[in-house]
Amino acid sequence: MLTMLKRVSMGFLALALLCPLGAIAQDAKTVPQSRQEMQLSFAPLVKQTSGAVVNVYAERVIQRPNLFAGDPFFEQFFGQRMPNRSEKQSSLGSGVILSGDGLVVTNNHVVEGADDIKIALADGREFPCDVVLRDESVDLAVLRVKAKEHFPVLPIGNSDAVEVGDLVLAIGNPFGVGQTVTSGIVSALARNQITSGDFGFFIQTDASINPGNSGGALMNMNGELIGINTAIFSRGGGSNGIGFAIPANLVKVFLATAAQGKKSFERPYVGATFDAVTSDVAEAIGLKSARGALVTRVVEGGPADKAGLKTGEIVTAVDGIPVEHPDALGYRLTTAGLGKQATLTVQTTDGQRQVVLALNTAPESTPRDERLVEGRNPFAGLKLANLSPKLATELQMPTDKTGVVVTDVTRGSPAARLGFAPKDILVSLNGDPVTSTKAMEAMLDDDPGFWRVEIERNGQRIRQFFR
Repeated sequence: MLTMLKRVSMGFLALALLCPLGAIAQDAKTVPQSRQEMQLSFAPLVKQTSGAVVNVYAERVIQRPNLFAGDPFFEQFFGQRMPNRSEKQSSLGSGVILSGDGLVVTNNHVVEGADDIKIALADGREFPCDVVLRDESVDLAVLRVKAKEHFPVLPIGNSDAVEVGDLVLAIGNPFGVGQTVTSGIVSALARNQITSGDFGFFIQTDASINPGNSGGALMNMNGELIGINTAIFSRGGGSNGIGFAIPANLVKVFLATAAQGKKSFERPYVGATFDAVTSDVAEAIGLKSARGALVTRVVEGGPADKAGLKTGEIVTAVDGIPVEHPDALGYRLTTAGLGKQATLTVQTTDGQRQVVLALNTAPESTPRDERLVEGRNPFAGLKLANLSPKLATELQMPTDKTGVVVTDVTRGSPAARLGFAPKDILVSLNGDPVTSTKAMEAMLDDDPGFWRVEIERNGQRIRQFFR
């Protein structure tokens, strides 16, 4: 389902309908010139492209506690542990076929936790699928259709060429009624702070998007994919004309990662933290508007440090493309590609300069050395690991954090009952700093009978006491 937050002109269209797809330059745009142009139809374009948009059905089995658990009468027949009830949950979404051998892109939230996934083509045929790659932070997933045949494909366009005001079509399966086509325009670009993930760079459109459209296609007048519909802004659950799509250039990078057989989607490690530029900061540094990414911290020895970035400077462009905010910087670096270099335009108090940043994955500078805490202590059930930039990236945490982090908590364990949660960083135990998982394990061997622990959670320090 879509999140509720809750997630070319007609003259140009006339030429597009008369000529092969992609034959018209993207910048050949005019306004409607006649009544005849106003009566043109999207039908030829829909016929050529709709076969590559599919419905996605996902099911998962969850365990519900038995209603009669704890009842002495029923427990004398079934024993002390009453069997849980199995219950099926289903989700409905859309997807886009992007390779002839059956690679389908959809939203991660459509298939997350699913035990059984299938797609249905526009002609009614259904096929089972396997998940090849998925990533929660960018809300994308790639499925492979389990069938040996050639499928229709929607070509991927250049989402950086999209402009506000461009005509677009949205194709998906809203509310499960069947494949539906809606039209609209691009309302805005580079929207951020839309979903709960750490990715924030969306195309906004007023084409009607509703629950069930998630994972469907946002398409330009050349019949190219320019975005994957992912979220709507709505108070009642229906379309209010404010929909958001993940840009196709990010989809292209994600699909390439899946095609290479990689099991995780990695983005470039910068080794710096950034913040939004306020009007006061912009004025102080000499910018005309509050746009860009303010460098707030640089990790010593990291890529940003080696490139020469300094705290207090503002990144205003990547490879000549303007950067609106820190999320836009992350998007530009990700779509530039791993193993390459990016030229950053940096504004300082002395003027502009350019630096070259190497785009590589985050290093595991400290071995994670994962350990499960056992024994009679308040921390039993914690799965701990040593933080590194690589692990922090996997956990969607700031990459400048160090120390020992909680990666998982066993359900029903003492640690779970005391409120420990994944991403908690153990700072100190009984006044001594927790420097590694090995050191933590040694501390637990000496039971003082009274525990004083300091943890960092979401940037806040919390002190707790246990017996």
